[in-house]
Amino acid sequence: MAKQPTRTNAMRLLDRESVSYAAHVFSDTIRSAQEVASAVGIPAERVFKTLVTVTDDNETVLAMLPGDAELDLKALARAAGAKRCHMASHRDAERITGLQVGGISPLALTQRGWQVFLDASALAQERVLVSAGKRGINLELRVDDLVRITGAVVTELVRG
Repeated sequence: MAKQPTRTNAMRLLDRESVSYAAHVFSDTIRSAQEVASAVGIPAERVFKTLVTVTDDNETVLAMLPGDAELDLKALARAAGAKRCHMASHRDAERITGLQVGGISPLALTQRGWQVFLDASALAQERVLVSAGKRGINLELRVDDLVRITGAVVTELVRG
């Protein structure tokens, strides 16, 4: 029998909201969405990474995009109504969120009230994987549930 993953705040939130999800468990040494995709046998365009950015007004903004894509910071700034956004360093991302890089999840941060943006490519997928708020666990859920629970704004975020 497979070992059940540690319950995370993201899982508890989805349970409270009666959202169906599947937990994918892998080595907690894996930090990138592309490595997660390889480990669980799912295409990288279905594994969404969460990037922590900061606007020129020092507001935290979360961007979710496919693991194999690069964030267009100008597009994110426009969507967030800011002049500019920059990526938080790994250290700053961990300090700001209280989560480890590789385990940062908008599902674990809903109480923070931060703006969350989801790349429009997610709409081509029925279900995507996002971090469960802990390294080594991703949650697979319906895109519409992800948008509803996180309050994400769907927009074009990917460069090129």
